[in-house]
Amino acid sequence: MGVSEHFYMNDFAAIDFETANACRYSICSVGVVIVRNGEIADKYYSLIQPEPNYYSYWNTRIHGLAYEDTANAPLFPDVWNAIAPRIEGLPLVAHNKAFDESCLKAAFRVYGMDYPDYNFYCTYQGARRRFPFLPDFQLQTVASYCGYDLKHHHHALADAEACARIAIELWTV
Repeated sequence: MGVSEHFYMNDFAAIDFETANACRYSICSVGVVIVRNGEIADKYYSLIQPEPNYYSYWNTRIHGLAYEDTANAPLFPDVWNAIAPRIEGLPLVAHNKAFDESCLKAAFRVYGMDYPDYNFYCTYQGARRRFPFLPDFQLQTVASYCGYDLKHHHHALADAEACARIAIELWTV
């Protein structure tokens, strides 16, 4: 969804997923940061037993999670039951929303859940428009410019918080 220069939102949920393998629905962790009135109000993190339940070498190398970490973790529907009330009525933001939104939709499909048509906004696209002078628009680069030191990149909660900080800079009054 395109966002104009004069767009503002003070309440939203920043979300980030990590996946176990090349399947978008193989979500193995999620981080959610709730922003209300332009301030971080709540944070949620959970490991998730992925479907299918295997880890590719490359994905593990990126985020550090492996089969042993999620072997006893809850399934996506149980985790989403904990998230849904927290984000009810809020737009979602993600850095590179194409990835995170497709993961969410794929997981809903795999588990036969009804997708509630969340409104998604993209901090990557917003940063490209608002901060065209940055050397790149990777999460850590934009977060640093917005005053957030992303020490644990590819940890879903740290990435969601970085995304929230960027969105606060981009879109809150």
